[in-house]
Amino acid sequence: MASLRYTVILEPEEGGGYHVFCPALPGCHSFGETTEEAVANIRDAIKGYIASLKKAGEPIPADDILIEPVEVPA
Repeated sequence: MASLRYTVILEPEEGGGYHVFCPALPGCHSFGETTEEAVANIRDAIKGYIASLKKAGEPIPADDILIEPVEVPA
């Protein structure tokens, strides 16, 4: 079975835990108390998102996100 690879971004929440989302899949967000839980949860969310697209006959987006650190003066 082929696999897909997507970039996910984890953001710490003020009250604890992590908000995680997949930029290539608009609206695909999740949360976890730890980074491991957040990644597991977004993996499930991505699977559901892809299954929904397949069921609707929609194309599956490619992950074309580029991440590049940018340095600016402090």
